[in-house]
Amino acid sequence: MSKEYLHDLFGMSGLVVVVTGGGGILCSAMSQALARAGARVAVLDVRLEAAQKVAAEIGASGGEALAVQCDVLDKAAIEAAAAQVLQVWGQVDLLVNGAGGNRPEATTNPQHSFFDLPAGAVQWVFNLNFLSTLLCCQVFGRLMAERGDGVILNISSMNSLRPLTRIPAYSAAKAAVSNFTQWLAVHMAREYSPRIRVNAIAPGFFMTAQNRFLLTDEATGELTTRGQAIVDHTPMGRFGDPADLLGTLFWLLSPASSFVTGIVVPVDGGFSAYSGV
Repeated sequence: MSKEYLHDLFGMSGLVVVVTGGGGILCSAMSQALARAGARVAVLDVRLEAAQKVAAEIGASGGEALAVQCDVLDKAAIEAAAAQVLQVWGQVDLLVNGAGGNRPEATTNPQHSFFDLPAGAVQWVFNLNFLSTLLCCQVFGRLMAERGDGVILNISSMNSLRPLTRIPAYSAAKAAVSNFTQWLAVHMAREYSPRIRVNAIAPGFFMTAQNRFLLTDEATGELTTRGQAIVDHTPMGRFGDPADLLGTLFWLLSPASSFVTGIVVPVDGGFSAYSGV
């Protein structure tokens, strides 16, 4: 198999990719990998310093990147970010909706009953994960609809397929992301262009800033009972590394998956396949 053939199949050279939540652990790795493959990467994050750090690292490695501050829960801010990307590069080819996360106040524990979860915290988690995805798809999806071409990749979670204890808001929000991914895939293909594809990745357990408080003990750094149970129920026996997502990322964004739309791909070390016995 020639390098030219692989480049045609998985190539990103010259494409403009918008990555929301691009300053985070998982999406910064995605941004850097896409830039190494020749894409021009707009790193969107509500924390401008985090976006600038990723963009600077990409630039130092010879890639092209643009840091854009953006609150993905504010449609006007997303539209302003889109205008900034268009001003610099003139187009948007690919969108990775990576913004999301959880918060302790929306998580149950022995001291924090389900019956006492604050509605505001639950709403915050649902909005950050689902509403932000919908709003970004509205803004950047419109650009793709006008061109009749593009790829949207949402970041869901294994929680959307197998709800986990303690995190009802996050699980429900990611289930909504998976369902919306399927709905939008059909809508874009039938209403606008069959060349617009929409898929999602469902990561298993990765150590991120959002879930570290659940998986490790803050005082000792050791795995919590929950963290150890996750490793024990993952056939590969470990948490995921950001690099573990990159192969699926490239497949779903590239021409290699040109007849693939409306799917949610688990990247979970076998967690979803293991019954525990």
